[in-house]
Amino acid sequence: MPISPHFSSIFIKNWEINFTQCLPNGNLKHTDLCNILQLTAAAHSEVGGISFSDMQEFDQAWVLSRMRVEIIDLPKWKDTVTVRTWINTLENSRSVRALELYVNGQKMVGCETFWAVFNTKNRRPEALALPYEHFELYPEMIATKKSISKINFNNDSELVAEKSVAISDIDIVNHVNNVKYLEWCLDLVDSTMILNQKIKSFEMNFLKELSLNDKVDIYENKSADSLIFNINKNEKTCFALKLNLI
Repeated sequence: MPISPHFSSIFIKNWEINFTQCLPNGNLKHTDLCNILQLTAAAHSEVGGISFSDMQEFDQAWVLSRMRVEIIDLPKWKDTVTVRTWINTLENSRSVRALELYVNGQKMVGCETFWAVFNTKNRRPEALALPYEHFELYPEMIATKKSISKINFNNDSELVAEKSVAISDIDIVNHVNNVKYLEWCLDLVDSTMILNQKIKSFEMNFLKELSLNDKVDIYENKSADSLIFNINKNEKTCFALKLNLI
């Protein structure tokens, strides 16, 4: 679709938290937090003319490569949250986008994401086919205290689960949706740790896509201040998650 007359390089969108998005304690689930952040990014790309529908004319889509989320506090049921987003860098096939989430003017979450343009037919990265020069870039406006990084994991990890990819895990790009990886891992974490808000930040690396019926192994490595998960297919890592604990 054409660029919206209401387009702005800094985009703001409100969301109301409903009960299906919440944990038993009324806090927003970490997975639904990520969904809200990514849906806001998608809404910005839509008004800016580089949405999934626009890109599909060239068999392209944005795919998430890395994501870092820093949590000051979690929104709660019935909260209206305001998400503010802008692009730090955008060049050829890669883009870094920042997001912040507020409740009543108070910042609750900061997020940095790294995206790549992906050809949905040959499953390879490539340069964005659409114009994007109308997006003003804000490389100095940083939403998180630390930047996205590569997660290091070692051979001390313990096999904690095996899984077969189901149809409910697959999204419109025909691979496992990025939030599903997070869901699989959080389901293996002690529930009291999640309910007592012991996760102060988390980081995800998406390394290789997974498809319907793929069989994977999930490994966990514990330390005093973090949990690291990696998801492997045929002994090759497809995804890594680091939970930084209070």
